[in-house]
Amino acid sequence: MSKSISQNLVSDTLTTIEDMIWIEGGTFLMGSDHHYPEEAPAHKVRVDGFWMDSCTVKNSEFAKFVEETGYVTVAERPLDPADFPGALPEMLVPGSMVFHMTSGPVDTRNIANWWAYIPGASWRHPRGPGSDLRGLEDHPVVQIAFEDAEAYAKWAGKDLPTEAEWEFAARGGLDGAEFVWGEELTPEGKHMANTWQGQFPWQNLESDGFSGTAPVGSYPPNGYGLYDMAGNVWQWTTDWFVPRHPSKQPGSCCTLDNPRGPSVKDSLDPRQPQIKIPRKVVKGGSFLCAPSYCRRYRPAARHAQMIDSGMSHIGFRCISRIPVTGARVQ
Repeated sequence: MSKSISQNLVSDTLTTIEDMIWIEGGTFLMGSDHHYPEEAPAHKVRVDGFWMDSCTVKNSEFAKFVEETGYVTVAERPLDPADFPGALPEMLVPGSMVFHMTSGPVDTRNIANWWAYIPGASWRHPRGPGSDLRGLEDHPVVQIAFEDAEAYAKWAGKDLPTEAEWEFAARGGLDGAEFVWGEELTPEGKHMANTWQGQFPWQNLESDGFSGTAPVGSYPPNGYGLYDMAGNVWQWTTDWFVPRHPSKQPGSCCTLDNPRGPSVKDSLDPRQPQIKIPRKVVKGGSFLCAPSYCRRYRPAARHAQMIDSGMSHIGFRCISRIPVTGARVQ
């Protein structure tokens, strides 16, 4: 991955950016009125053209960034006790959230049944101390907080997408379709994404071939040539989260122009007023999304994620808004 997109531009008959796809701008129906309430209301949105990484950022690519810059991720930094009043001292050590499959059925209303804060967990040790990246070089990097994704994007000469840009790209030209590939979850019995099969979180049938993350690009791309826009790992966007889409915008009667979401303050979780940590929108679902629990492997689906937290199912991809007239893609 180059540190400067401008180094990758070719000004002959073919104009490309390495490992990126040009997404022609347009208008689309964003959100859904037929699934989870935070996806509503469905509304028209317009976005300009942009380049998007064909795949999520891999462990090998993030390792190169860290090697060249010395960057230390949020999960690897010491914690300030003042930021976590009432926390147990043994929990105030660097770490991150790790998923563990349960031994049997549990109350799915309590995510603590399958998520735990593990000291020492980080992008280098995604499942905690003792785990490493051997054999995972081509898997998506995880345990990435929003600040980490931003730092990588800046180093690469890129940006992170807005929620509207991400969803427009994910749809691949299939405006209004339930999935990024069409209307059926498994057309003709074929798995199109890395998701969970079986009863979550205790029974993983692995009929899609993977129990955790899959190497990027393991499943067919969408109509724009983008891989893993559903399943595998959630992906950061730059929008602050609120549990509804905006229905209108000043000066725009019908179509919103690449909306950037609400304010930082509005993104705080009203159910946890003691926790003053802003939340961003993540998109795409992950290998943990199951029909029996979380049908968020759809382009309209969205979820709130605190910006200081990495998890073992959250990664990212980058975009560039450098305009290229008459571009064709490799």
